[in-house]
Amino acid sequence: MPTVLITGANRGIGLELTRQYLADGWFVIGTCRDPESAKELLSLKKGGRLDVFRLDVTDHAAIERFALELKDIAVDVLLNNAGIIGPVPIPENIGLQTFGTIDYELWQKVLWTNTFAAVKLSEVLLDNVLASDQKKIVAISSTVGSLVERDTPAFAYATSKTALNKAMRLLSTELKPQGVSVGIICPGYVKTRMDFGTADVELPDSATGVRNVIENLTLENSGQYTRYNGEQIAW
Repeated sequence: MPTVLITGANRGIGLELTRQYLADGWFVIGTCRDPESAKELLSLKKGGRLDVFRLDVTDHAAIERFALELKDIAVDVLLNNAGIIGPVPIPENIGLQTFGTIDYELWQKVLWTNTFAAVKLSEVLLDNVLASDQKKIVAISSTVGSLVERDTPAFAYATSKTALNKAMRLLSTELKPQGVSVGIICPGYVKTRMDFGTADVELPDSATGVRNVIENLTLENSGQYTRYNGEQIAW
């Protein structure tokens, strides 16, 4: 039975990915900051193939303790999904990321969550990935991280995804000799609480697409920047 570890599994894309992987017979390790309040996620534990862990991905000491708990568990897919855009509702708070009124503490928080966490988790869980059959590390990114495709003026969120893309690209080069494939995936403009009200991709469609991209991830296409529908994204 393959194993996937999904951060931010309590809502949105992470929750839907958890549902789909469980339905497909995978063992899922899901993390979130407050498991007690993650009612929908906990309801999926009935089948016995889901473990839920408390984890704040901005707390590196907590990440290291988490890695110790998973010491002997092989992880086929490390899916770095946890991410934030900033305070919601977004339209009312976008000024915190707009030039002239930037909240730099928020920018730092977004970077810690969206960029640093994926790299730190990849570092401390590398042995778990290497012990698996599939050996895949994936980051959920966004086209706002592209330097040529979109110029959404959300300074904190956009730059965090651009930095994530480069970090994972570097990781793909570092880990290729060890047989680890690295994926950078945009899930599309998904209808979650993080959209501006104009999202056009349904959650199940996005998650299914993300899973297809992961399934087709190999050493040959490791490090590519891919949309949920399989299209390559311009860097």
